[in-house]
Parts: sequence; structure tokens; C-alpha cells
Amino acid sequence: MSAKAKCCPCHIAAEQKARVTYDNILRLSDDPDVNDVIRFLREREVVHFQRFGEAIALAKERMNQKNVYLTNPAFDPA
Repeated sequence: MSAKAKCCPCHIAAEQKARVTYDNILRLSDDPDVNDVIRFLREREVVHFQRFGEAIALAKERMNQKNVYLTNPAFDPA
């Protein structure tokens, strides 16, 4: 497995950890202004998680397709 293949799951895990952290902060905070900001940040993490998942699905779909940008003849002679 290449370094790039390992990258996305790490990002997804980080997004989920951040969301859990924001949930914990919301449980402890009683300041409405702080809670508004934390809710915004939590929602952003949820969207990031969804987009990373979509990107992984798209990459898996296209792995077997011929892509002219996949190889560079100067570096990968046929």
C-alpha cells in the first residue's frame, strides 16, 4: 500500500476525533457564544468527513480506468 493510500483514512480518523472533541466541549460549556462557534466547527468536521469518504469512493471507482495523467512517458517508458 502506498503512502498516499494510507493518507485518506488518517484524515478521516482525524476528522472524527475532532468531532468527538467538539461534542465533549459542548457538554462542558454553558456559554452560548462559545457553543455557536463549536457547533459550526463540529459541522465543518462532519462535512470534511463526508467529502473524504466521497473522494475515496471516487478514487476506488477510477483506479482501474485508463487515465492519461496517470503516467508520464518521460518517467515511465512503455
